[in-house]
Amino acid sequence: MKRSDFHIHTNYSDGVFTPEKIVDTALEAGLQAIALTDHDNILSYDIAQKYLNEIGKQDELEIIQGVEVNTLYKNYEVHILGYFMDPNNEDFQKLMKAQQQARINQTLEIIDLLDKKENIKISFDSIKAQVAEGGSIGRPHIAKAITNAGGTNSVIEAYSKYINDNSPVYVQRKTVSPQDAVEIIYDAGGVPVIAHPHDIDIAEDLIKDLMNYGLRGIEAYHRKHSPAVVEYFSSMAEKLGLIVTGGSDFHAPNILNGQILLGKHFIPEWIYDKLIQEKKRLDMA
Repeated sequence: MKRSDFHIHTNYSDGVFTPEKIVDTALEAGLQAIALTDHDNILSYDIAQKYLNEIGKQDELEIIQGVEVNTLYKNYEVHILGYFMDPNNEDFQKLMKAQQQARINQTLEIIDLLDKKENIKISFDSIKAQVAEGGSIGRPHIAKAITNAGGTNSVIEAYSKYINDNSPVYVQRKTVSPQDAVEIIYDAGGVPVIAHPHDIDIAEDLIKDLMNYGLRGIEAYHRKHSPAVVEYFSSMAEKLGLIVTGGSDFHAPNILNGQILLGKHFIPEWIYDKLIQEKKRLDMA
């Protein structure tokens, strides 16, 4: 058993810390296993692993290669976590490439509409500069660019005015389905898990459907999940024969909770064992 956190973002998507900073912070917090789960790319893993080896702490911390794939289903945004995928799998590589292109296309369309309809001029480069090279751009970066350009007084205002389905300048991302994401992760040797299911009011029916495509787990432990929600999804996982995972879904330091909201505060140590056992089971299947 290990103290773990299996949902962490870096500056290769919408997190603020570099992979190296995440490693340092995890070590300081006494974590023994983490998964880097950036949106729609896996670039941070190699950097974090190289840094861990350089500082000679590989015996103290295990880094698991993860990803969080943003998908759409019946107008619901559904996030699918994947762990232990083969990064060289052809279909998985195609998925990552397609997701990156969808993010670029969405951003360019929104930039164009902001200019034409709101006379707010932002550049693609001002958005791209907010993430590490090759990382995933997204709505938080667009909102920040709008604010920096004087279009709004805050990022929250940018979201309420422009980054939502009711806005005339917002364009929904043309992304993969959760069924396809689960199947591709599973076929690439990974363990697919539905992220923070409390966000989806059709979660139970969707989880049962996704099991037909290879879904193997439910993220019951999440910083936004109350004890009752954790119990609800843990019971569902047990009933359906799925594993339970958990993570802080860390993006940025939280003033109220210290430097980082780490899973060690609320994720049972047995979560690690269940994930490792599931990976071994899939490898033997």
